[in-house]
Amino acid sequence: MTHWEAIILGFIQGLTEFLPVSSSGHLELGKSLFGLAEVDLTFSILVHGATACSTLVVFRKDILQLITGSFVADSAKRSTSQRYIFWLAVSVVPAVLVAFTMRHTLEDLFINHPNRVGWSLCGTALILFASERFRPKKQGISLKTGLLIGCAQAFAIVPGISRSGSTIGAAIALGISREEAARFSFLMALPVIFGATTLELLNLYQEGVGQGSGVSWQSYALGSIAAFASGWLACQWMIQFVKRTKMHTFAIYCLIVGILASILLA
Repeated sequence: MTHWEAIILGFIQGLTEFLPVSSSGHLELGKSLFGLAEVDLTFSILVHGATACSTLVVFRKDILQLITGSFVADSAKRSTSQRYIFWLAVSVVPAVLVAFTMRHTLEDLFINHPNRVGWSLCGTALILFASERFRPKKQGISLKTGLLIGCAQAFAIVPGISRSGSTIGAAIALGISREEAARFSFLMALPVIFGATTLELLNLYQEGVGQGSGVSWQSYALGSIAAFASGWLACQWMIQFVKRTKMHTFAIYCLIVGILASILLA
């Protein structure tokens, strides 16, 4: 992988992380187009981590309010913040269980198989179409809805299934407002992505950066910087988009790209 390829892939990952089009799927398609069959999951995890850092920047006020709110004297405000943090924690559990039990299986099934990623993108299109068909009673985040949205996030571990599309779509289908759906979706991703990134960094430290993967540490760094910058821009844009626009546009895009990838990259 050249430095320019790393920058382009990092930019793609960061841009698509917050758009409901599957960043992992696009990253695999990008690798295929560049002929980078030797790249393992390390690069993917690191650029995901860099994108998560951009989420911290965008939602820094929300995160600070949740943390400080958990220690204020006002019992009502303290309870509200603590409940929300608990719901975020609960939403992470399904993804953690799937990641620890199925990660290597999914790697074998999808890495270097871009046509299968194309099938998953078609699945994302169906999810986005379906999410707009429900007309549930309006409600807020709760233990039940947090767990259900967490299950949607676990399903999105499959490359090509959009994490933001699945979680935002599930939240909207459950009757949660679009703005809150986007906020909860992006916040709930942070523990999962940072946890996975930490494990990869430990592996890198033990094995040596770039050894056995065909990727240098400079490419890791450049890709991560590109992912942070594009993720920061995409996160802010997506929040505004979700507030006023339905998901059909992205569903059509995923369906077209998915069909093309399934046929041309078979």
